[in-house]
Amino acid sequence: KKGSVKKDWTIHGWIDMRKAIAESCDVYFYTIGGGYKNQIGLGPSKIKKYLEIFGWGNKTGIKLSGESKGLIPSPQWKKKAKSESWWDGDTYNLAIGQGDILVTPIQVISAFAAIANGGTIYKPEIVKQIIDSDKNIIKKIKPNILRNNFINPKNLQIVREGMRQAVTGANSPLASSVLLNSLPVAAAAKTGTAEISKPGHYDNWVTVFAPYKKPQIVLTVMIENIKGIRSATLPVAKEILNWYFTQDNYLKQ
Repeated sequence: KKGSVKKDWTIHGWIDMRKAIAESCDVYFYTIGGGYKNQIGLGPSKIKKYLEIFGWGNKTGIKLSGESKGLIPSPQWKKKAKSESWWDGDTYNLAIGQGDILVTPIQVISAFAAIANGGTIYKPEIVKQIIDSDKNIIKKIKPNILRNNFINPKNLQIVREGMRQAVTGANSPLASSVLLNSLPVAAAAKTGTAEISKPGHYDNWVTVFAPYKKPQIVLTVMIENIKGIRSATLPVAKEILNWYFTQDNYLKQ
């Protein structure tokens, strides 16, 4: 059909949600989002609803100029913006983060922080506190909760376990982020490879939170215009996190 999506590039075998997250299995999420045969998919309206609950499609409110609200496409948007109908392929694309969807790195950070902390979305701040030359605290920036208790924590736990499996490789021979398994702390990660208009080139993503059981940091690395499908962001994330978790300020906590 018009708007059909690409085939997945490998064979995953039988797969559940955790393994699908760990191995970035497109076909699994095509089925969850758009349906297949007797399985009814979520559909574009429900996908859009939950992405927006996690803050996508809206500005986070961070105090930086030029923040974009991104775009979560819908049948109504496509009809108005492109004078085109919404096709099944559009839903499949939306289910894996392809097509017309636009998301900023800070939106990704905000959403994954909610996954890591059990379901609270905070307004991103630039600084944690203001100190003087003697390191006395002049002012602490209080956390600003934008939304909480909006999703079942058990569902978030499955996502966290899938992200952890992506790093450990347990029961996932095609796990996407095993390079991070040698970090000084247990980490959880989700990679992303976004097709762009330039043939054979991609925008490459990874988002990591760590330590796994008591998260302290959420890191997103995005590199644009990468030639070929490869995890260009993982070595960068590994180097940053190795530095972070071997600093004196962390080790003394």
